[in-house]
Amino acid sequence: MTQTPVELPEMMQAAVVTEAGGPENFQWREVPVPLPSANQVLIETAATGLNFIETYQRSGLYDVPYPFIPGSEASGTVVAVGDQVGNVTVGDRVATASGAETYAQFFVAPADKLLPVPDTLDLVEAAAVPLQGMTAHYLCRSTYEVSAGDNVFLTAGAGGVGQLLTQMCKHLGANVYTVVSTDEKRKIAEAAGAHGVFSYDDFGDKLHEVTDGVGVDVAYDAVGADTFDTSLASVRVRGMIVLFGAASGPVPPFDLQRLNAEGALFTTRPSLAHYTRTGDEVAWRAQEIFGWLSEGALQLSVDQRYDLADAADAHRALEARKTTGKTVLVP
Repeated sequence: MTQTPVELPEMMQAAVVTEAGGPENFQWREVPVPLPSANQVLIETAATGLNFIETYQRSGLYDVPYPFIPGSEASGTVVAVGDQVGNVTVGDRVATASGAETYAQFFVAPADKLLPVPDTLDLVEAAAVPLQGMTAHYLCRSTYEVSAGDNVFLTAGAGGVGQLLTQMCKHLGANVYTVVSTDEKRKIAEAAGAHGVFSYDDFGDKLHEVTDGVGVDVAYDAVGADTFDTSLASVRVRGMIVLFGAASGPVPPFDLQRLNAEGALFTTRPSLAHYTRTGDEVAWRAQEIFGWLSEGALQLSVDQRYDLADAADAHRALEARKTTGKTVLVP
């Protein structure tokens, strides 16, 4: 039995993708308000985080049933809880990367996958933490545990994950190098603390120079097809390349023998779901992130805000690489 002290509306507005294709397939529709199951909560949306995975789902690159309401990352206020939920109450301020269909005025999420948002943090800004913040955290704390003195390379340094990952790696004592596409984005990456910011046309040569030919300890690549080969060639012997996105398209299949030829490299294709499998792991990551925020070691950057009804415009901007930092959709 769902517990709620207030009467909730039966219907809400949502950004619905009618069929696979371009952003023009979004429609602003009235749909039923979801009901939380026994272990879920219902949240009134403060902001929804925009992420590249939703463009893959909308376009048909990832197989989803249509019509489809995208979104998994959002922040807001709990307005109802399932009858088996004991760790969350109505009125709690929360954020999550595990919400269902968050391009809407209300959404449900598992109670054990919620990040409690401190009163000192604006709820709209909090929407930048669950996916991009947690992604940056697992990349530098778990996939490859960054240590003081490491040389780290990451693509898209002015992006949401890029800025957070740069700050986290720098806080952990690493030398951070990144690549951007414009002078404006160069300034953003430098402000995030990158030690070197390069252009896409020569970043391989630059990484060779700054590491005296040794190569970086780890390369975090979210661009994919356009950068993967150069990223791979920029990693030191027995180093690691982490592919965690495909902004320019998926990396074609390649012979694993290349890893031997390049220096007995390690490679992996991680995802957030596999690094937030338990409530305890979610809590640990959230605790560190919010701790770094309170210490001033980490700054959030919500650079674009769109009305949720204008989700199509937000997708166009993201796919054209016109965004920096975090983009959120606000009902």
